[in-house]
Amino acid sequence: MAASRRRLLCLRSGLFTFLLLYCVYSHLQVVLADDVDKCEHLRLGQYFCKDPKIDEATQEPENCRDTTAWVECLPAPNISCRLSNGTEFRFSGDEVGFNKTIPCRNVSGYSYKVAVALSLFLGWLGADRFYLGYPALGLLKFCTVGFCGIGTLIDFILIAMQIVGPADGSNYIVDYYGARLTRLSITNQTYRKPHLSL
Repeated sequence: MAASRRRLLCLRSGLFTFLLLYCVYSHLQVVLADDVDKCEHLRLGQYFCKDPKIDEATQEPENCRDTTAWVECLPAPNISCRLSNGTEFRFSGDEVGFNKTIPCRNVSGYSYKVAVALSLFLGWLGADRFYLGYPALGLLKFCTVGFCGIGTLIDFILIAMQIVGPADGSNYIVDYYGARLTRLSITNQTYRKPHLSL
């Protein structure tokens, strides 16, 4: 009876040790397998993204589609990460690791510089509104000599601040590294930091 208890106890302890070692081995496999992240999850400073190729006519990236474009990103030398197909690769700094999306603007041929110049010099004739695709307002400004100058001044300010844009809803063509307007908005998805009560 005592011998069978000892065998049962040895069997249980052996089984427990086996399960413990198996759990540790499985955990190490998972940790070591996930040690190398995907290339898209690299941290800032572990990769370098090339500047986009800019189209001379639109001043937007050449591959701009539906307000997004992509640029090629090169992981830093001696960085290992997983490519999109799942293979692990160690980079030398010259290979493209992944593509990153960047925002771009929808333009359709209306130049910001031309619109501001027309508004400044020929706004009293309504040339700015004709150029932007508002023929009724252009004709009204022409007939009233720019609403006696007041409408000309207001339109110049609105066009210069990029509040009034082309009638088709597109954006102005502005130099890629020029004075672009970036609109900020608060939506339901915007994170709001809670106020601290003093």
